[in-house]
Amino acid sequence: MLRAASRIPTSLPVSLQARTYAISLRPPVVYPRMKDTPRVYAERKTYLYNQYTRLLQGTSTAPLLLFEHSDFSATRLIQLRADIAAAVTKHAGTVAPSLSSPTPSPPPTIPTFTVLRTSLFGVALREMNNFDDATRKEIAKTVTGSLAVLSFPELNPPQLKAVLRLLARSVPPRKPKTPEQLEEEKKAVEAAFVPGRRPKRQKPTPVPDLKLLGALIEGRLFKAEGVRSVAELPTLDALRAQIVGLLSAPAAQLSMVLSEASGGKLKRTLEGFKKSLEEPEGQAQDGQTPPP
Repeated sequence: MLRAASRIPTSLPVSLQARTYAISLRPPVVYPRMKDTPRVYAERKTYLYNQYTRLLQGTSTAPLLLFEHSDFSATRLIQLRADIAAAVTKHAGTVAPSLSSPTPSPPPTIPTFTVLRTSLFGVALREMNNFDDATRKEIAKTVTGSLAVLSFPELNPPQLKAVLRLLARSVPPRKPKTPEQLEEEKKAVEAAFVPGRRPKRQKPTPVPDLKLLGALIEGRLFKAEGVRSVAELPTLDALRAQIVGLLSAPAAQLSMVLSEASGGKLKRTLEGFKKSLEEPEGQAQDGQTPPP
């Protein structure tokens, strides 16, 4: 038993320990002896492929945020989705029924946080006609780890800002360990080591991490800085109100001038200006020097 255990390598190669999550856009390999009939996929893969395709198709009207996640448990994911729903509901608010609108406002549509399989997401991205080759390559280059997406029902910058603020508060960025902390952990392992006894395996407490990679908005890829800039924009109704105000401002100013002129204010102003011009001439005729 000891001889067999001694033959087992203590460490595996890096290629076997690390798992890659890169998105591949290369077409599937066609082998010479492959059958002509189309390949039949399992129900789970077919369902996920259709789901990812719908998410990519919806980016023409609604934003799709890309995140890199790690060390998330099922309980923590459930809590994160509940926090997102609470933030969206608090941001939208509720309108009490009144005589003009006796029915209360409908509840807001909650964004969906979904953990993806990068391999199937790459297949769905490769077969999408809404993106050009440059955009596909940029998306594949952006995603370097495990992928999760947050799909919004519509483009609402204030709501997007509220959700980003919640995620930054709920899942703060992970801080790297200092050399002092690493040295303390090494000393603790050395102190717990007993010769001839197998060391007790301690499972570290996972600290979830969530990093914003970018977003797909109206068929375009925005980096993390661009997503935060979009979140600072006002709503579409507010932009329309600003445009209407800019267009109606000259007409309002002209109407105000005409209304003042019709009331005689312009006439009094011109008469006062005429008297101010006649006063220096009258002083010059009396032998006085007009003021400069």
